[in-house]
Amino acid sequence: MIDYPALAALAEVIRRGSFDAAAHALGITQPAVSQRIKSLEARLGQVLLDRGPPVTATEAGMRLVAHHDQVRLLEAGLAGIAPGDALPPTIRVAVNADSLASWAIAALPHAPGLLDLVIDDQDHAEGLLRAGLVSAAVTAQRGPVAGCDSHALGVMDYLAVATPDFISRHFPDGITAEALRAAPAITFNKKDALQNEWVKRNFGQRITLPTHLIPTSEAFAQAVRLGMGWGMNPEILIAEDLRSGRLIPLLPDTKLGVPLYWQIARIMAPALTDLTRNIRRTARAALRPL
Repeated sequence: MIDYPALAALAEVIRRGSFDAAAHALGITQPAVSQRIKSLEARLGQVLLDRGPPVTATEAGMRLVAHHDQVRLLEAGLAGIAPGDALPPTIRVAVNADSLASWAIAALPHAPGLLDLVIDDQDHAEGLLRAGLVSAAVTAQRGPVAGCDSHALGVMDYLAVATPDFISRHFPDGITAEALRAAPAITFNKKDALQNEWVKRNFGQRITLPTHLIPTSEAFAQAVRLGMGWGMNPEILIAEDLRSGRLIPLLPDTKLGVPLYWQIARIMAPALTDLTRNIRRTARAALRPL
């Protein structure tokens, strides 16, 4: 039997980053928080926290916190009442950065509690669902993860773009494989394969791209606007830049469409009905139909 007060202490330490902040949130002393977690670790025979600094969760700790959050959300939905303590339930959801920066944020106020957003690439978010670390995710995987329901959202179109000046400087003889080996690109992070996929589709070969790593959607687009490099930007985020000519596609008619799906743990679906409805509605308004 899991000790849920101890699990609540673990969740607050992980969420707030310190024993002191967790104690304040729970209305107990810091030694009491520490003792609860030590007792839980002893009972389970696993280390649940890396005491740092900073304090971070082990993989086992994150799994337990995900379980804690799901149980509290289910409790909160019973007969439409809140759980016994004052803290609202937390919903852990994975969303890719470009969706969050464009359309998804408008749906998130409909979450029935506090959100703990995990920003991860749409091609990797299903791994978080499989591990039970999130209750729902925006993914690129069509078929449902085991134990999940899958809802089609739409296609996010990406364009390889740069400023006119960047193109004239780095591609004086046109967009060629040789020029791409020298022209700096912009990449979101090490999981971002969109630039490489676009190159392979249009040039039939793998090219090692010199690249900046810029892991936020807004700064990524701004770096392209400032002429730091070329990159795959969501059309929805750069529509005004395209209209004004501030950014132009490297090659015409070479959009890269990324299909997106909302996957939600089946056991959590009833508690997150309103969130799911609004995620689907907002996506329909913003994305190209599948």
